[in-house]
Amino acid sequence: MQSGWFERKRHERGQRALERQLEYQTQKAAGIAGQQDELVRANFVRAQAIRQRLEKIRPIRKTDKVIEVGSGAHGLIFGFAGNIGVGIDPLAVEYKRLFPKLQGKAFTVSAIGEELPFDDGSFDVVLSDNVIDHAEKPLKIVDELVRVLKPGGLLYFTVNVHHPIYEIASRAHGAWNALGLKFELSPFADHTVHFSENWIVEVFDKLPLEIVSQTSTVEETRKAYRNSKSLDPDTLLKKLFFKNAVFEVVAFKKP
Repeated sequence: MQSGWFERKRHERGQRALERQLEYQTQKAAGIAGQQDELVRANFVRAQAIRQRLEKIRPIRKTDKVIEVGSGAHGLIFGFAGNIGVGIDPLAVEYKRLFPKLQGKAFTVSAIGEELPFDDGSFDVVLSDNVIDHAEKPLKIVDELVRVLKPGGLLYFTVNVHHPIYEIASRAHGAWNALGLKFELSPFADHTVHFSENWIVEVFDKLPLEIVSQTSTVEETRKAYRNSKSLDPDTLLKKLFFKNAVFEVVAFKKP
């Protein structure tokens, strides 16, 4: 009974995070109505910059199959260009309606990252750019990223990492809402987990991957907050407990 209750509440939290994401992107689409060309250009520039970095590690052939898990409203796949590409997102249908010019740049499928509708080893390149912490079962998505990647295939992965105190706060936020105290704080309602760097490093250490590059911006983020002259409560908190550093992995799947 307890396990069933826990699973149901975790599912509800994941669904709520999706609802909030759709609300945010709906407002964004309204705000840039008639100006989506600039969004397309900016997306292309960022995606191509990342593609060029990956190309230095391993050439990406035109015949390579590329997937982005969690392609969202404006993921990398829409500017990656030149490949057989697919974006996976549970809100894919809604995003195609909201951002037609950008979403038309790649084929998308409405599906959850925890259950990708593809066979093992289906893709030469797998992308996941700062999305798993919005999902119901983030670590299951990581397993799926590796499962659908071909042996020798290339993985590009990022997620935000934070001081460990934020995961404690995230768990508390989930608990009080699950128990009926409906009080949402945006950072913890939009994200189902708050990873620390050590936690996500441990996750990748256990995977059948050959890590090419594993970096984070934790030190830079800490320094930026410490050097900030702002004295508002939010910044003062982050001076003590940093937030929103970027953890990045580039890796090959072992044979």
